[in-house]
Amino acid sequence: MNFGKPKSEASGIDITSLIDVVFILLIFFMVTTTFQREADLAVSLPQASQEPEVSKDMPLEIVINAHGQFYVGGQELVNNQIETLMRALQKVAVGQKDKPLVIRADARTPHQYVVTAMDAAAQLGLVRLSIATTQFQE
Repeated sequence: MNFGKPKSEASGIDITSLIDVVFILLIFFMVTTTFQREADLAVSLPQASQEPEVSKDMPLEIVINAHGQFYVGGQELVNNQIETLMRALQKVAVGQKDKPLVIRADARTPHQYVVTAMDAAAQLGLVRLSIATTQFQE
């Protein structure tokens, strides 16, 4: 039996498992990180290259200014609630569900107001909906 000092091998800390954990964390953060690319997109609306279609019927018209105020038939509505818009559309449509409806929104109008106008038209059964745009100038 050897009661002497054991022969010391190269003493040190084994960091192999630590490196594995660091790499797993690195992969986790790379996979779960979201990159915001929406800010890089320059969107200019509304413009279209298609010529507007000429309709024989006089369409109903909803105009939305840059502040979200609705105008139906040239008359300003008292507020921008969907119920008010629906009552105004019912008044000018007079039960003609097949009558075309044009939404003319300012390019700076928040998208929610355009969606509200489309929702009001859908709830009233107005299915011939179009959005007015300007001709794209090159």
